[in-house]
Amino acid sequence: MSAVEHEAAHGARGEHFVQSLERGLAVIRAFSPQTPSMTLSEVARVTGLTRAAARRFLLTLADLGYVRTDGRMFALTPRVLELGYAYLSSAGLPEVAQPHLERLVAEVRESSSVSVLDGDDVVYVARVPTSRIMAVAINVGTRFPAYVTSMGRVLLAGRPAAELDAYLERLEPQRLTAHTVTSPTRLRAEIERVRGQGWSIVDQELEEGLRSVAAPIRDRNGAVIAAVNVSAHASRTAVEDIRRDLLPPLLATAARIEADLEIATRGNGTGG
Repeated sequence: MSAVEHEAAHGARGEHFVQSLERGLAVIRAFSPQTPSMTLSEVARVTGLTRAAARRFLLTLADLGYVRTDGRMFALTPRVLELGYAYLSSAGLPEVAQPHLERLVAEVRESSSVSVLDGDDVVYVARVPTSRIMAVAINVGTRFPAYVTSMGRVLLAGRPAAELDAYLERLEPQRLTAHTVTSPTRLRAEIERVRGQGWSIVDQELEEGLRSVAAPIRDRNGAVIAAVNVSAHASRTAVEDIRRDLLPPLLATAARIEADLEIATRGNGTGG
């Protein structure tokens, strides 16, 4: 969705609303792993801004150190990571989860990650890899569509019914593999099943050969705030193996993360 379309979709704004800030953030979000560098015209097209407006935003971001340019192509600099790390460090979740992921990976010898829901995507906030089993490298900050991932389905299952309804109504699922579930009806049924059983297994829906299992991480009030997963290659790990061998230590890890998060929350004086 372009900046102009986003503005129209959200209707009237309050008097406090700074439209230029929204559009500046839209310029940053225009860059992606598929388009790590773009021309001025491309940025204008992706964001829906005029060339003149896009140029002003890009040059301002360059002055601030968030964008670099060779005079024709524009790209983000590592400084944009400060924006995300400010949230991650204040949230405390990655620091709490990391040692538990390391313990889990040492036990099961498969990669493990923690993610949160951001809009319609899951965003990785902590990760301990083993061997690379995906075509796309996964790092902290990587995003995937929620509907097609085990962590995403766990997070969606934790949302209120009205939010889930709105999500499924606007969703335009893409068939990423031959296994991808794209029917909203089937997705709803799967998410409801995940809500009831408390975990999710996704079998090669995001990428051929990739299976994953995820469990929710809850706060002290029982709200789902994040998800933790284990990923394995389908050639060496059957779905039955995941359920028998990976799910129990994953659930135990989620419980330990929850316990440490509660301690950390109390220590910060935000326990409520």
